[in-house]
Amino acid sequence: MRKYEDSYRHKGLRRKLVETIRAKGITDEKVLAAIENIPRHYFLESAFEDVAYEDRAFPIGEGQTISQPYTVAYQTQLLEVKPFQKVLEIGTGSVYQASVLAEMGVQVFTIERQKKLFDQNKKFAYLRKYPNIKFFYGDGFEGLPTYGPFDRVIITAAAPFVPQKLIDQMKPGGIMVIPVDAGEYQIMKRLIKQADGSVVEEAYDRFSFVPMLVGKND
Repeated sequence: MRKYEDSYRHKGLRRKLVETIRAKGITDEKVLAAIENIPRHYFLESAFEDVAYEDRAFPIGEGQTISQPYTVAYQTQLLEVKPFQKVLEIGTGSVYQASVLAEMGVQVFTIERQKKLFDQNKKFAYLRKYPNIKFFYGDGFEGLPTYGPFDRVIITAAAPFVPQKLIDQMKPGGIMVIPVDAGEYQIMKRLIKQADGSVVEEAYDRFSFVPMLVGKND
């Protein structure tokens, strides 16, 4: 079994990473503090340990990646979460994004469509620190209607369109952050649900995500 160690060196590298992200325009101190508190190297294969605090994405298997820390911070900042809110995450992946949210004190309901990744995450001992993350194996396009409505929804894959079922599972006043487009790059969008069920849409920067796919993959 892998032995996890979070050394002074790791903590120093995290501080540098946070300064890098801050310099790129992330201003939410709660987001930056969460990233500084979480040992990102735990979420990667030990072979990647020396580069775990570079501001870039890395492969985690099953054609998926652990997102670039700046991207995680950017999406989290747009979400504007408050403690105890219910957040639906589509695309668990490495659980790094979910852990950042959990560190900020919200209830995370996260869906993964890759069975192998879902099973791996159940064995990840560090995650015992976050009983406020609930894991589900399923189709992200369907969401979790029985657990809604949600205060926030975050999609961590390139969506070809905004799924109406996920809008329906948001509370009035709820916020969704979603990268939309099937091309090489996606526009990061923030959708704010109004009291009458309509949505106000805001467009932000371009990013590149792995595609959001329909169904489950056993």
